[in-house]
Amino acid sequence: MNTLKIGYHASHEQFKPSTLLNYVQLAQQAGFTACSSSDHFHPWSNRQGESGFAWSWLGAALQATSLSFGVVNAPGQRYNPAIIAQAAATLADMFPERFWMAVGTGQYLNEHITGDKWPTKDERNARLKECVDIIRALWDGETVTHKGLVTVEDAILYSRPAVKPLIFGAAVTSKTAEWAGGWADGLLTISQPMDQLREVVEAFRRGGGEGKPMHLKVQLSFADTHQAAQQGAYDQWRSNIFPNAMLTELKLPEQFDMAGDLVNLSEVDKMVLIAADTNQHLDWLQEYVDLGFEQLFLHNVNLDHERFIDQFGQKVLPALHKQNSLIGAAV
Repeated sequence: MNTLKIGYHASHEQFKPSTLLNYVQLAQQAGFTACSSSDHFHPWSNRQGESGFAWSWLGAALQATSLSFGVVNAPGQRYNPAIIAQAAATLADMFPERFWMAVGTGQYLNEHITGDKWPTKDERNARLKECVDIIRALWDGETVTHKGLVTVEDAILYSRPAVKPLIFGAAVTSKTAEWAGGWADGLLTISQPMDQLREVVEAFRRGGGEGKPMHLKVQLSFADTHQAAQQGAYDQWRSNIFPNAMLTELKLPEQFDMAGDLVNLSEVDKMVLIAADTNQHLDWLQEYVDLGFEQLFLHNVNLDHERFIDQFGQKVLPALHKQNSLIGAAV
């Protein structure tokens, strides 16, 4: 059994990069052992109102802590895959075996800034696989010329890491997870109702992911009271609870805000784990560990992160590690 890691999720859509840098340092001091990062050009909502450049921030965050870090990236439109190969290789060289990346097909929200056509989902899948193959070839030291859904010409990556980063497949649906099982080094997905999440896990394994690592971004809201936790989730994250096919197609934060205005409080409860009781959060997190996830990245979707980091560091992380060390010893 791999050592369980509980990570802090750095949401660039919600906080300034300087604030997030402070939060990851606090998270390490509190006992978090990993971090994940979003990579947006626009926030999901104008209420969130931030969107720092993840790749600049990652260098600072890796230097400022000893945590491992991962980032979710969508190569192919906003980013040429050769640039992502170079960026990831540089981080992996400076911070050996502490950096990994997950790749997905992206959202129109971020990718439309190039002015290029937004492809269909099937085309985006094909483009993503081309990008992954290009990135891996460059990490292998090959000279890459590729003219397909993306174009790379005579690219050679001179500064390459001794240990290549893992490339996880970012998947929300079981269909995408099954496809990613065949080429990804692991799975990154998000928390959702348990029956749906179980389908995603089974599909990934069925598609070729059996035995590969699985990471989960857990969307939760923790506050002094249940009402405060619920209201904080509603304010910040109600625009993000729609099906993935919708989240990938809207263009502007204003459109997400308009859609979010149609959501009531009870709907948010279905996609965000809302509780003021740390024991309830502990029980939920244990269910994910039991499902086979070896790293959990906790995203407190409300804005009260200092209290979240402190309380989870005192009450949730030690208990979760203790529970699973006992389970491991029994096995």
